Amino acid sequence: MEEENKNNILVIDDEPANIISLTHILKDKYKIHAAKNGADGIRLAHKYMPDVILLDIIMPDMDGFEVISELKNNAETKGIPVIFITGLTNVEDEAKGLLAGAADYINKPFSAPIVELRVNNQVMMQNYIKKIEELSVRDQLTGLTNRRGFDERLRSDYDRAKRNQAYISVMIMDLDKFKKYNDTYGHLQGDKALQAAAKVLENTVERATDFIGRWGGEEFVALLSDNDGEHAKVVAERIRKNMEAIEIPLLTDGSITKITVSIGICSGIPNADTSADIFMNNADSALYLAKENGRNQFVLYDWGK
Repeated sequence: MEEENKNNILVIDDEPANIISLTHILKDKYKIHAAKNGADGIRLAHKYMPDVILLDIIMPDMDGFEVISELKNNAETKGIPVIFITGLTNVEDEAKGLLAGAADYINKPFSAPIVELRVNNQVMMQNYIKKIEELSVRDQLTGLTNRRGFDERLRSDYDRAKRNQAYISVMIMDLDKFKKYNDTYGHLQGDKALQAAAKVLENTVERATDFIGRWGGEEFVALLSDNDGEHAKVVAERIRKNMEAIEIPLLTDGSITKITVSIGICSGIPNADTSADIFMNNADSALYLAKENGRNQFVLYDWGK
């Protein structure tokens, strides 16, 4: 299995021999990260967001119960399953761990088949949960993130921009006269046009930190983090040109149809008087102006007014 396709496992244990042993057992199927104390383990959990954490109970400075408490009380890491690895065998300790949120136990000395089985079980459940979550925020026609997924990402990136006092730009895009396109060529052809538009956005908005989605109907959205209005205008013009250039064959006879897009942009540094909803409303107002001014163009909301 290629390294980038492997699930991530984090081992937190103060004994190097235990880390070596667990790495040897799991390295063929998983990408292994390791920490030798609780504080470093918590830091790596936030950095790598592993699929499963193997956590020793008895460690100096910060024991496993303290570590799992920190993990479970944090919104980012609370969903990561934790398997305690321990030499403790009494029922009271096991019950304490399960009450603290542990998903399972692996006892020392390690049995390779047991380690593999218990880790595999947790990874399979995590992969299943991720698949369900992905489907719930995925637009089935275009493959883009749907409105729910975009809303979640927008609020996360907006809050980060507010904390860091960084620029953030949002765009709302509307395919011009799409109702007429549907009425003229039919809904199946309209679906094909929506898929073609989504592909243009995927190929045009290229930065890994940027985010695109289908807002609903013929509307699409884009989120450009750490970018001011001037950069957003460059991206919007690129989208407009690329959308105007695509040729969409008719399902009936293969003749070519065309579409264009109008774009509204809001860009700025979030402050106490703004919110993610205000940004979207401003972008929507700019979109309205782009359509009123003749379509096939973008308008940037003037943050100073």
